[in-house]
Amino acid sequence: MNKRFTAVVITLVTLASIGLLLIQVYWIRNAMQVREAVFVRDVNQAMSRVVFTINKLRYQDYYLNSKNFYQRNQNAFAVFDSINQDMLSGPMPMSSKDEITRFLEQRSKLNQAYQKLFNSFRGTDDLTFFTSHRQMIDSLVADALKERKIKTAYEFGVYKPLKNAMIIQRTGKYPNQLLRRSFVYDLAPLGTDSQFPLKFLIFFPNEKLFIVSTLYRLLFVSFALFLIIIGSFYFSIHIINKQKKLSEMKSDLINNMTHEFKTPISTISLACEALKDKDVKKSSEIYNSYIGVIDEENKRLGTMAEHILRSATIEKGRLKLNREHLDIHELVENSVNSKQINAQNKGGKIELSLNAENPVVFGDRVHLTNVMVNLLDNALKYNLKEPLIQVRTKNLQNGVLISVQDNGIGISKANQKKIFDKLYRVHTGNRHDFKGFGLGLSYVKAIVEQHTGRITIESEPNKGSVFHIYLPNEKMNHHG
Repeated sequence: MNKRFTAVVITLVTLASIGLLLIQVYWIRNAMQVREAVFVRDVNQAMSRVVFTINKLRYQDYYLNSKNFYQRNQNAFAVFDSINQDMLSGPMPMSSKDEITRFLEQRSKLNQAYQKLFNSFRGTDDLTFFTSHRQMIDSLVADALKERKIKTAYEFGVYKPLKNAMIIQRTGKYPNQLLRRSFVYDLAPLGTDSQFPLKFLIFFPNEKLFIVSTLYRLLFVSFALFLIIIGSFYFSIHIINKQKKLSEMKSDLINNMTHEFKTPISTISLACEALKDKDVKKSSEIYNSYIGVIDEENKRLGTMAEHILRSATIEKGRLKLNREHLDIHELVENSVNSKQINAQNKGGKIELSLNAENPVVFGDRVHLTNVMVNLLDNALKYNLKEPLIQVRTKNLQNGVLISVQDNGIGISKANQKKIFDKLYRVHTGNRHDFKGFGLGLSYVKAIVEQHTGRITIESEPNKGSVFHIYLPNEKMNHHG
């Protein structure tokens, strides 16, 4: 898969994902608008019933009070009616202008007294009425909203435009919101409020949240689908990149293997041809020399093949460990002894500092030996100086901590996270001094983890590296 095709696929999937997201947002927005319209309709229907009931109560109270007022002032009304009737039915004096004026003045005074008595009726005061009926109005609102399945907090109030004042509020927490963002309904005009009727206001503090909650299933499904799409897209890109890197590492591995195997094969081939050449005089010393070369290169081939097969065994999960109680000091000493001559040939040495008071671990002797040999091999291989390797042990957290420190080329922070990956090899620029398959450290990590241990590294470029291996003293839950 070339880079251009990969870029095109990623671009298309990205655009498709953005398009799907925009469509989802568009439909959710439309659904929100529909829900808002339904909410407004339900509130209006619920409040029309509440307003009707409030008006009914006010009418009853008004006419009851007016009846009582008339009964209390029945005699006064009768006197006014009688005087008025007498004035209208009696002979109207027309003898002089002054008498007519006097008659009209008396009639005006009578009407004023009558109007004054009539205007003294105000019914029940609005504040008194709504204060005494606050709880009942609250119950009416709650029941009406419940019938419409509107289950959210609310605040109501009664506003008097004539005085620009709020008569009552349910809790008094939202005076500004009631005046600016509430549903408004006119109450029936009574008495002097006929031109400026009272307003019944209701406000929902969590209106948006309630509307969104009615769409939670749609929102949840949309969000889940979008996450699945994004997750699948990310996973696909991750797999593509991983496969690409794996392909590059496999190509690198094949090239390294070809080069690594070619050298001993060529050496063996040359030794065999020399032995078969009739023109070359054969002495026992020459025979032994060529046979030694062949044997050495053959062992080298076997070691490389063993590394590859061992890695395949671990990858397939078929690794079996023969565990026993081991003295880690003895194992470390044997490993160091096997590599001491290699260090000396390069003008260096391997130093031991075995300080663990309890060096016994429960593990596989062969594989743990391979772990130590691998680390020592790397310390010798990745070194441009005279190698100085220090191997230390100490007890830590019911286990043994083994540290292998070298003065080699070191590893950058970026590469430290990847060196334990299979087939990964640190790039060394134009230098080709360091050969290998990228299998050693992945094998080391796998074996340590099979022993319920852990491996870490401290390193800086050109300042060497320290590998720390922790292995528990006692038998623990394990794999294999």
